[in-house]
Amino acid sequence: MISAQPLAAALGAEITGIDLNQPLNENTLQTLNELLVKHQVIFFRDQNIAPAQHKALAEAFGPLQSHPAYGTVPDYPEITILESTPEKPTKIEEWHTDMTFRKTPPLGSILRSRIVPDCGGDTLWASLGAAYDGLSDKMQSFLSGLSAVHDFAHGFRHSLAEDGGRERLAKALAENPPVEHPVIRSHPENGRKMIYVNRLFTTRIVGMKDTESQALLEFLYQHCVQDEYTCRFRWEENSIAFWDNRSTLHKPINDYFPAHRRMERITIDGDRPSH
Repeated sequence: MISAQPLAAALGAEITGIDLNQPLNENTLQTLNELLVKHQVIFFRDQNIAPAQHKALAEAFGPLQSHPAYGTVPDYPEITILESTPEKPTKIEEWHTDMTFRKTPPLGSILRSRIVPDCGGDTLWASLGAAYDGLSDKMQSFLSGLSAVHDFAHGFRHSLAEDGGRERLAKALAENPPVEHPVIRSHPENGRKMIYVNRLFTTRIVGMKDTESQALLEFLYQHCVQDEYTCRFRWEENSIAFWDNRSTLHKPINDYFPAHRRMERITIDGDRPSH
């Protein structure tokens, strides 16, 4: 029997009573979707799934996206490799929502651990719905009509600055010009209001002076990641995290250098954010 043990009040639950190596029937998939929407990020332990099962699980929730900036698992171009080594440590350490630089950002992502450090390397998630609920009525009303710009080039500015980086990412730059999304979006399944900006990809609020925009964004970035809106997950080998990308921020904690860490992520296509 599938059960969920909450990790924190705002979001997060560890799921037991399921083997993700086995085919999942419609009732099980519906239960997982309900748990995902409710808890916003769900976790599984001891799930030694192969790439084929990883892909099948994600496809049950929708079409798959590819990421323009990372390597992929052989024969599985949908599965992105996120790896940090002593020679090439990870550069992403900001709170973010995945791929908001696209017109239709992902519904969610399923991340599994392959190689984990002996210590460190946890990941944090934050609830954008809980953060919205924590605003005053006046601030909620003020933000509700605003839009913000999200930009691939801003999120990958460090990679673009590397030798050959701009040439390597030229196709991704051409295919991902800046886009606008509402600052407050509604969840398409339960209608919950959420703050929809993130430090990695959001560059400015439309119609504001730069100083106003940056001050407001900085307030929202800090507000969204207060402890009361977050949960923390400690990875073990063959752990899986499935998060609702529409309603969360997440942040990897890079406190394990020079240890080796390798994760594999698959991303599910989503809808265009709306007020």
